[in-house]
Amino acid sequence: MNSLTNYQEKSAAIKDKYPFYSWACENIDGYKGRSGNVEFRRKCIEKGVSNRDYAQELWVMCSRDLLFWVNTFVMTYDPRLVPKSTVVPFVTYPFQDVAFDDIKSAIEVGFDELTEKSRDMGASWMYLLVYVWFFCFRPYQAFRMMSRTEDLVDKRDDPDCLFWKVLFTIKHLPGFLKPNFDYTHLHLKNMDNNSTIDGCTTTSDAARGGRCTSMLIDEFAAVPDGNGVLRSTRDVTRCRVFNSTHKGAGTAFYGLSQGKTKKLVIHWSLHPVKARGLYYSKNGELIICDTGFKGKVVVNGEEYDFPDKYPFRLDGKVRSPWYDNECDRAVHPMEIAQELDIDPFAADFQYFHGDMIAQIEKEDVRPPYLQGMLEFDEDTCEPLGFAEAKEGPLRLWVNPDAYGHIPNDIEAACGIDIAAGTGASNSAATIVSLKTGEKLAEYASAWIKPESYAKVAVALCKWFNGAYMIWDGGGHGRTFGDTAIKLYRNVYYRRNEKSITKRVSDIPGCFLNPDEKKSVLGGYRRALKDKTFTQRSHEANQECLGYVFTAGNSIEHSSAVNTVDPSGARDNHGDRVIADALANKALELLGSGNKVTEPEKKMPANCYAARRKEYEKQLKAGKEW
Repeated sequence: MNSLTNYQEKSAAIKDKYPFYSWACENIDGYKGRSGNVEFRRKCIEKGVSNRDYAQELWVMCSRDLLFWVNTFVMTYDPRLVPKSTVVPFVTYPFQDVAFDDIKSAIEVGFDELTEKSRDMGASWMYLLVYVWFFCFRPYQAFRMMSRTEDLVDKRDDPDCLFWKVLFTIKHLPGFLKPNFDYTHLHLKNMDNNSTIDGCTTTSDAARGGRCTSMLIDEFAAVPDGNGVLRSTRDVTRCRVFNSTHKGAGTAFYGLSQGKTKKLVIHWSLHPVKARGLYYSKNGELIICDTGFKGKVVVNGEEYDFPDKYPFRLDGKVRSPWYDNECDRAVHPMEIAQELDIDPFAADFQYFHGDMIAQIEKEDVRPPYLQGMLEFDEDTCEPLGFAEAKEGPLRLWVNPDAYGHIPNDIEAACGIDIAAGTGASNSAATIVSLKTGEKLAEYASAWIKPESYAKVAVALCKWFNGAYMIWDGGGHGRTFGDTAIKLYRNVYYRRNEKSITKRVSDIPGCFLNPDEKKSVLGGYRRALKDKTFTQRSHEANQECLGYVFTAGNSIEHSSAVNTVDPSGARDNHGDRVIADALANKALELLGSGNKVTEPEKKMPANCYAARRKEYEKQLKAGKEW
């Protein structure tokens, strides 16, 4: 992983890789300032235009030094600069020097790179400029640029599209650096060296048939079928570069950011202008990082003397007057989390509050007393004993007695979530005490099939003194239920939760449609908050952080949205949480001493049992008379 938090040290470390740029920084007066840079550019261009040999030397210098080319000849466009010129020299900040070097290295060495960024840090321009540099100075290179719609890739006269920026850069180069190129829609070719830049949209079949040097996937968090794009592009190139701000934890971009892909983190606090007056607080105490800055600042239309009369906001976050102003302009804190904070959880509506999960981790979570597996008879599912194993799927927060039995005074319920058994997600079970609400056991395995899992669950319930069993009856739960109900009867039967009576049906299992899922997870969240359910498992507790409200107002786990499991088990991720929530539902039903019985089977009116029952009723009435 690679962060730019120590970019100043990294900038010094790459100095020798860019000798002409380093020379200019050290010897050209004002080279990194606007006026000095413009003057140096003017002299270089004038000499290059008038002297062919000098122009050739400049071409060679640029071909060997990316940062010299950017800082000496590249222009950029910012429409916000009106009434001043909106076309300005690209003069890099130190963090951009490091970012340019990282992007160039990813292409040359051949590895994927992901950029997590705050908005408006110039990341898209940096990726495109590296592509243009290779396009101009390296023969037979092939690059592809992707975004979620074709108009964002190439739409004539639209400054927001990728091709417009590429063409803008090339057209503003001096003539002796400008390649002879041919441009058609979604295609650019350097006629001098045969390098190309092509564009396409981020569909699941994007670029499946071609090969390229590198591929830019812009604003990847906004791509609807992110995992389809990942699959279709994996063999296309050795270097995919993913550029995006986070849009919650329920995206393929978030999933990728949690893996082994090399990561570039470009936070707003790296920008010298935005970080002016940088400060934070610790335990309510103000700490000013930028002690050299003093002067007038404007926040939300009000002018303040910084730092003497500034209204600091002591919430523990890294802040600055610029950041405070952006917060005041935002409609919702989620907007700041998404656009500036690089916070994927706060960038979506997180279902379980992070502070609550942290408190549970500190106060309630603990290592299991025992870990291993339950041995049982395969035909009857009668438990035979517990076998300790370091990597076993069953973890206990209760000690069996000397005979390997669960103490008789424990009354329990078992919540069960079922996966396909393909390794993509876990089948999980939770045992909770009906007396105390404490989690007593947890089972999790990604490789057990639903039919086999049903036997494990039955044996587990029998071991816990005939625990009440409740499972998710949808999807793979149907296969699980067909096996379980033949072996075990103390189970939850589906009921109409919307009716006043909540009448019980004869269908086993709890079916987590969207409304029922909200109800079950909502009950579990309240139980954690009220301490009526005591969480012991670190893994289950941390899984809570992945649950978010989606744009469709459903509740999903981020891994569920990002699954690449071909079985399609997208609702089975965050599985320990579902098992916990179902166990808590049983706790709500039975924890107060209530008993749940199987639905009464109605007898046909003319069957023998019905006639016998009526005869006994009449006989009893005659005797009482």
